[in-house]
Amino acid sequence: MRDMEPLRDGEALGDGPGDASLSPPLRFAELVAIVAAVMALNALAIDMMLPALGLIGEELGTARDNDRQLIVVVYIIGNGLAQLIFGPFVDRFGRRRVLLWALAGYVVGCLLSVVASSFSLLLAARAFQGVATAASRVAAIALVRDLASGRRMAEVMSLAITVFMAAPILAPGFGQLILFAAPWRGIFIALMLYGLVLCAWFWARLPETLTTENVRPLKFDRIGAGYLEFVRNRTAMGYTLVAALAFGALFGYISASEQIFLETFDLGARFPMAFAMIAGALGAATLLNARLVGRFGMRRLCHGAILFFVLANLIHLFIVAAGYENLTMFLLFTSLSFFALGLIGPNCTAMALEPMGHIAGAASAANGFAGTTLAGFLGGVIGRFYDGTTTPIIMGFVCLGLAALALALWVEKGRLFEPHEGP
Repeated sequence: MRDMEPLRDGEALGDGPGDASLSPPLRFAELVAIVAAVMALNALAIDMMLPALGLIGEELGTARDNDRQLIVVVYIIGNGLAQLIFGPFVDRFGRRRVLLWALAGYVVGCLLSVVASSFSLLLAARAFQGVATAASRVAAIALVRDLASGRRMAEVMSLAITVFMAAPILAPGFGQLILFAAPWRGIFIALMLYGLVLCAWFWARLPETLTTENVRPLKFDRIGAGYLEFVRNRTAMGYTLVAALAFGALFGYISASEQIFLETFDLGARFPMAFAMIAGALGAATLLNARLVGRFGMRRLCHGAILFFVLANLIHLFIVAAGYENLTMFLLFTSLSFFALGLIGPNCTAMALEPMGHIAGAASAANGFAGTTLAGFLGGVIGRFYDGTTTPIIMGFVCLGLAALALALWVEKGRLFEPHEGP
């Protein structure tokens, strides 16, 4: 296992304990591809749904138009809550085994969504699907933390996110194409096939990276001690909450995006193109972050992005209040906001997990639980305030950005751009 330096392209990941016969050594490029593919599970499960939300609500019956946002929200919250459970399992049974079981659960969740006969049953299936993919997220991040830390971990995460960003950019378009040829249930069939392909790939190629000395027994006192250590660590907990606030803005936009583009701006079938433009800004930022993090450091990039996010949305809110909001303005300022989020997310995750290498599974679970659950809740609240205009979304962005800035100041004891504990 390597701590500070990730594998470079052409280097191989040695087989983990007990898995020497499972697969040949894993190359760096394939490691990035595997992490990206796992991260894409959530993006595809969320974003491919967006063009179909109206059709699903109409066929299965929803009390209010905003209720169809729950198809996204329950998945996110289920995903966040379950990560707290799976952290100890990842540290006990290994990254590979848990990941394979998670993919099997994802496939079952897709199948349940295909056969759902009511809106309530569909929401239950979506929640189960989110729970299953929670384990995959925990295992993937623990896998990365097994091999790298600090700026190098931020670099690996940024490369993986850059590859994965093709999913949210293209997913609504894929969903729309499926709707041209099949009912909305065809989207879940496509997601199920994706899960089956990943199962076969990981079974054949993924080695175990949990070393024998880091295997932790399933004892409640040790599990609780690991989570308590995470919560008590100022850097780990603080930057987890900063990321949660940032992704709360992201989920708020996603949950209301179908209504914004179809109802507020009347884009119709052009909705996937507008969504792809904004998601592209997020992908560009993660790619840039992978190149810059080693030069400027995580804190400088993250803190600068938070300040930029707040400023951009304050200007956008002023434009809306002055009556000059239109599609061009919304696309421009939301793209700028997402560019900032692309710098905040991977750096906050890396800084939160950097001091937690000895309990990587539990730490990634606590990070995912606090980050995803809080982000899903905040995003759901913002989306529920949709009133036919963009004002609630932008106001939500401003409030979350200011809260993230206040938290970063608390973590660093009032000094931005440098760690509070010194160089």
